[in-house]
Amino acid sequence: MADSSAPTRVMMAVNESSLKGYPHPSISCRTAFDWTLSKLVRSNPGGFHFLFLHVQVPDEDGFDDMDSIYASPADFDQMKQRDKIRGLHLLEYFVNQCHQIGIKCEAWIRHGDPKEVICSEVKRVQPDLLVVGSRGLGPFQRVFVGTVSEFCVKHAECPVITIKRKATEAPQDPIDD
Repeated sequence: MADSSAPTRVMMAVNESSLKGYPHPSISCRTAFDWTLSKLVRSNPGGFHFLFLHVQVPDEDGFDDMDSIYASPADFDQMKQRDKIRGLHLLEYFVNQCHQIGIKCEAWIRHGDPKEVICSEVKRVQPDLLVVGSRGLGPFQRVFVGTVSEFCVKHAECPVITIKRKATEAPQDPIDD
């Protein structure tokens, strides 16, 4: 039986906003974080230990930035360094928020397919709960985009809570976040 005095370990998968750019968290993960604070943590920050995971998706063709020209291996190294810095800024946002209210936390970056990496990290770290944001895509959009949150609900080896972003925060194009 688990130690009931141990803090509840909550893993949160976080990602960058596609609208605002770094170091801003996406609408979905920020909404999930805020919901977790207000509904679970409430006035008991010492009862929780947050685990923030940011998964960076490798750029397979190296042409995410269409304004850039890559002429040497050093150009790609610079791009990888920039992505790492962006991930660190994103995690810094959540770590700072936790420290301001007294929640213990850890944060790290992994690379790969987000749904696979999140489930693998859940297996490795064994949190009590996984919280993921959801964009609330309709069935038509899910066919083309797929959803990380749906995959995690089906495959993660712990309870999963998915939090939809608020309708008032949804951008004009629901795929944006």
